[in-house]
Amino acid sequence: MTLRIDIWSDIACPWCFVGKRRFNRALEGFDRRDEVEIHLRSFELDPSAPRQRPLEPDYVARLARKYGVPVPQAQAMVDRMAQTGAEEGITFRFDRIQPGNTFDAHRLLHLAAEHGRASELETALFRAYFEEGVAIGDPAALAPVATGIGLDADAVAATLASDAFADAVRADEEMAGALGIRGVPCFVIERQWAIQGAQDSEAVHSVLEKAFDELGAEVADADFCSADGACSPG
Repeated sequence: MTLRIDIWSDIACPWCFVGKRRFNRALEGFDRRDEVEIHLRSFELDPSAPRQRPLEPDYVARLARKYGVPVPQAQAMVDRMAQTGAEEGITFRFDRIQPGNTFDAHRLLHLAAEHGRASELETALFRAYFEEGVAIGDPAALAPVATGIGLDADAVAATLASDAFADAVRADEEMAGALGIRGVPCFVIERQWAIQGAQDSEAVHSVLEKAFDELGAEVADADFCSADGACSPG
């Protein structure tokens, strides 16, 4: 049998980056990984975001204003995320982040999916945004990331200069709404149940085993980012 898993995530979501690392590690150690069929799905945490926001040098202060918390609490949130990332081999550079709208990034992911390279591009986009400070909403900055994994430069340019794959992105988001998905990452197995949040690899591995055995498994919620702009638990 083949086990279908649809994964909703957003490039601007740090827990999605962590969740991808943990999921991939679980899959690498799974005996039946060749029978797992992965489909990446689009989810925008902030669809109304401008392509680029002004870069603020004090990320912690901006975070404190955004969530209405004291600066020390915001610093603790950043420190926890950075520590979690380090444990997964991710170097979060929140001082470099250039936030913006992720719609074009999702359109490029659909282009990459046509060539079987969506997962590879997603990883490259996560690294570009969270580790290298690439402006996620700037088409001129996105293009080198996409061509850097081997996508055709003309196809990338044509996609970014048009509305190609816009309907595909919106269809993914409509499907998420229909399934009641309000936060990411969210891993939907066989359209029957979901793993919400960046579960640890052991939990994911256990769910995969149970899914093959009985097509039914449940785990507790883990860390995720929601459509109201919050990343739980910080």
